[in-house]
This record gives sequence, structure tokens and C-alpha cells, in this order.
Amino acid sequence: MKTRYPAIAMQPSIPSQSRKSRSPILSLADTAYARLKEEIFDFRLAPGDRFSETSTAERLQISRTPVREALFRLQQEGYLQVHFRNGWSVLPLDFEQFENFYDLRIILETAAVRRLCESALDSQTFARQVLDGLKAIWMVPVADRLSDGLLVASHDEAFHISLVEAVGNAELSRVHRDVTERIRIIRRLDFTRAPRIEKTYDEHALILDAIFCRRTDDALQLLRSHIEASKAEVRKITLHRLFLARQAASQVSEQDAEQSTEPLPAAKPPRPTKTPAQKRSSSRK
Repeated sequence: MKTRYPAIAMQPSIPSQSRKSRSPILSLADTAYARLKEEIFDFRLAPGDRFSETSTAERLQISRTPVREALFRLQQEGYLQVHFRNGWSVLPLDFEQFENFYDLRIILETAAVRRLCESALDSQTFARQVLDGLKAIWMVPVADRLSDGLLVASHDEAFHISLVEAVGNAELSRVHRDVTERIRIIRRLDFTRAPRIEKTYDEHALILDAIFCRRTDDALQLLRSHIEASKAEVRKITLHRLFLARQAASQVSEQDAEQSTEPLPAAKPPRPTKTPAQKRSSSRK
């Protein structure tokens, strides 16, 4: 039996309905949704940015109907705000809400790890197969570690989801996945720096070792510290990214203002018009 290890794609999720059964408009809506969400996650659409449905459709080269569908989906997920007859804007990041989600994540994951430490981990159990799959990825020699930040972010998300899913509680997994989706916008920034990637490998290996050895207190403490460190790091990086995004937007605005206030080239003075008398005088000469 193959070890189950859920791969988590970093691209925004698309409904699992078969592509063949979807209408072209819905497929375009999925495309627009994915591209806009990626722009929000990368701060190319920064908090506070305003835009219109028409300009977005032109920029994405997708018709307005699927773009509208994508915008309303992002509004429902809490990323955008619609203004009556005045376009759309990206909602500000709510750091207090992110703190709450991280607190909930700690509660869910520590509950799962406690149960893993207290359960039988025979080779044939589903939990053991999941843990063995995680071990093959995270408890590896330094030379075999990944360095690509986006790929490591994907594996990190899969690591934590797998710990919860290994318990076998579908409702616990569902709530945890919802929390994971809500914090993804800032969480993946944790892997934009090489030292954080190395530290993640080290910390995941320690957590797994404590679970395999059934050192419950150690596993719980390591997991809490790991999540708290990640939370602090992504907050710092997010604030820095926001500063850079606002600085870039300010520079663009200043350049636009300078171009709009540049004096127009001076018009050449009109040639004096000769009177009829002057014309007659010139013709005699």
C-alpha cells in the first residue's frame, strides 16, 4: 500500500468539477479567479488598491462576465470589497484576524499531535503511513533538502495538513483546511528567505522524531514554538512587503503627476497678417 501524502498546490484552488463539463464562461472565471488571487497574494494588488471591472477585464484579456464572477468569489472569501458604482478595492490585511487563525491552528494541530502520540503507530496503520511519508520528505540529509521557496511552502502546508489528517477525524481536518486557506496569503512569505527554509526542515524533523518516540510534551512544545516563530516571521515580512508596495505605488503616482504637469512646448507666434495696403505696396516693388 502506498503512503498517502497530500500534495498541496500553492495556486489558488479551483472547483474539482471536471473541466469537460464546465461551460467556457465558468472556465474563464476560474482563470480570472486564479490570476487575481495570485496578484493579491504577491501584493501586485496591494491592500487599498482600487480598480474597475472593465479595466481588470481588459488587463486580463478576459470578458467582463467571468471577471465579475471571479471578483465576487474573492469578495466572498474576504479579499475584496465592492463599491456601489465605484469599482472594487483590495481589503486591508486584518492582522488581528490572522492572529486568531494562528491561535486556532495551534489548538487544532496540537490536539492532532497529542492523539498521534497516544495512538498505536503500527506499520499498517494509516497514521504510521502518513508519518512515514512525512519522514521521507523532512528527515533527510542537508544535501537533499529543497531550496525553492514556493515548493517548500507547498510541502510545509502539506506537512501540517497531513499531521491533522493522520488522526482520521474528517471534521477536524475540514476546519483545519479552512484555517489553512485563510492564512495562506501571508503564511507562504515565511519561505522567501533561505534561513527560514533550513529552520523549517530542522523543526519538522524534531517534531516528527518526538511523535515517533511518543514524547508528547516535547512534540507539543516543539509544534507550538514552530508555529509561533512562523507567525512572527510572516508578520514582519508582510509589513515589509506592504511598505515596498506602497512605496512603489507612491513613486508611480509621483511620476504620473510630473508628466501631467510638464509645460507644453511654447507655441510659435503667428506671422503678422499684411493689410491690403501693405500687400499692394509689396506688389509694386
